[in-house]
Amino acid sequence: MSRDTTRKPCKMERKGGKPNQHISCLFPEVLTIIFCYLSVKDKGRVAQVCVKWRDVAYNRCVWRGVCAKLHLRRANPSLFPSLVKRGIKRVQILSLKRSLRDVVVGIPNVETLNLSGCFVVTDHALGHAFSQDLPCMTVLNLSLCKQITDNSLGRIAQFLTNLEVLELGGCSNITNNGLLLIAWGLRKLKTLNLRSCRHISDVGIGHLAGNSPDAAAGTLELENLGLQDCQKLTDLSLKHISSGLVNLKTLNLSFCGSVTDSGVKFLSKMQTMREINLRSCDNISDISLGYLAEGGSRITSLDVSFCDKVGDEGLVHLAQGLFSLRNISLSACNISDEGLNRLVNTLQDITTLNIGQCVRITDKGLTLIADHLKNLQSIDLYGCTRITTVGLERIMQLRGLTTLNLGLWHKGEI
Repeated sequence: MSRDTTRKPCKMERKGGKPNQHISCLFPEVLTIIFCYLSVKDKGRVAQVCVKWRDVAYNRCVWRGVCAKLHLRRANPSLFPSLVKRGIKRVQILSLKRSLRDVVVGIPNVETLNLSGCFVVTDHALGHAFSQDLPCMTVLNLSLCKQITDNSLGRIAQFLTNLEVLELGGCSNITNNGLLLIAWGLRKLKTLNLRSCRHISDVGIGHLAGNSPDAAAGTLELENLGLQDCQKLTDLSLKHISSGLVNLKTLNLSFCGSVTDSGVKFLSKMQTMREINLRSCDNISDISLGYLAEGGSRITSLDVSFCDKVGDEGLVHLAQGLFSLRNISLSACNISDEGLNRLVNTLQDITTLNIGQCVRITDKGLTLIADHLKNLQSIDLYGCTRITTVGLERIMQLRGLTTLNLGLWHKGEI
């Protein structure tokens, strides 16, 4: 017999001799379940209704997975004890005028610390905060903290040894020495983002791959590596990656202009690789796609947008070997309806297809897509000026299509 979820109402809760079934009559266990579905703001509001609701709202189950977004401007003695009581372990600092050490001391079991965009964060601030072991912290985001240098990475490598995710995008003062420190101390790292770290070169990637065993073992458990806009990287970096980072699943090399087809040949041998981003890599051509197909790659997502040396021949290569491909971006590539024909006839499980600014694509190409890609969910046709309503009507008949981007399309043809 199921449990009665209402308590016996008092006289004030009776109306016309019958119990008044009100939410205030529910057991705390039921209120806890309800409060779990509320937004963060509403969770705070219900805690101010009455003592009973306040006690329920402080149940850790209600706050599980919530990230506290804080403006640390002035002292608030009750802030951190309140967060700890609710079991909050994820913190994002929106603005910072107090010591960062207050956070790690006030929430000693913090697991995720996001300082993205906090331009005032310096090596001194991080050094003061990270002065003892923080075994619970697994995620640290320092994106756009432009003042930090390799000194901060030394502290991180020493005291945050259980770190699994490190975001350093836009930290332009990081050098190869900083990567050596990461390779020395962060053995459990799985995700590393080095976007726009302009001083990083092949030597630093070699450190991560374990090429300096006497000084550092390397981040050999790495699964996701972001190297977008690291202009000093060459094919040698890809050789290091293929030989040392054998667990890598995703790699972002977009805007790395010195990467060529020869480098992609190294990547083609990595059986764990699932996503490669080569967007705006000017020296990538159809040959790279041929290497990926010949290597038996199991890639599911490939971006070669704005690689103007990729054309119909590259699509033939994809159709002959990349049978796991589900998401492909070919924006501004030199492809035509003929190349699409070869692609969609073989790779019929594609769910995302970006062919924006491919000005040679016509209604014939859209018809081919509609006839063969029955599982298509998203397509980008931005700037495809040779298509008309005839082709669009065929595309829009796909039942699973949820995203259609037309962008710059001739209004007179709509």
